[in-house]
Amino acid sequence: HIGEALKINTVLTKLDLSHNEIGDEGAQHIGEALKVNKALTTLNLENNLVGSERATFIGEGFKDNKALTSLNLGGNSIGDEGAQHVVKALKINKALTSLDLYGNGIGVQGASHIGEALKKNTALTTLILWGNKIGAEGAKHIGEPLMKNTVLTSLDLGGNNIPDEGAKYIGEALRENMVLTTLYLCGNSIGPKGAKHISEGLKSNTVLTT
Repeated sequence: HIGEALKINTVLTKLDLSHNEIGDEGAQHIGEALKVNKALTTLNLENNLVGSERATFIGEGFKDNKALTSLNLGGNSIGDEGAQHVVKALKINKALTSLDLYGNGIGVQGASHIGEALKKNTALTTLILWGNKIGAEGAKHIGEPLMKNTVLTSLDLGGNNIPDEGAKYIGEALRENMVLTTLYLCGNSIGPKGAKHISEGLKSNTVLTT
């Protein structure tokens, strides 16, 4: 019913459905509505039992959507496969500025897809990946496109099992990136060596404030 209403809605700009149980079927209906809705700017689907398969509909839904600027899919279980479908839309979408994918079981493969999207996206300014499991290799997939990304200003990689090796890629990104102002790395496995990599990157960085 919510999905059907969104198809004809012309006034509602913010919808918060967080901490419900819309599940995969609900995600499908909302995704289909996003294809035609031209008013909604903020959508919160946090903690809604959305799995990898139906995350496809969310991605397809906002791919060509020109109104939605903020999407929260945190606390679901979309995994690598779901992340692929969601961020695939980022390669085309030019409206979404904030994407929250915290706590979704996203690993190295998902991080790879996110990295590819960051190479082509020209709108996203805030990306939250806290509480996933991208590790060192995932940090590489995210870090490398950050060197050339010119729009992302806030990135949360906290709680992602990133060790010293992964910190090296983040440090290298900080050396080249001149737009990122906020970076969260709390709750990882970064030791003295990793801290050195970060500090080396910060020597050349003139924009990071947090």
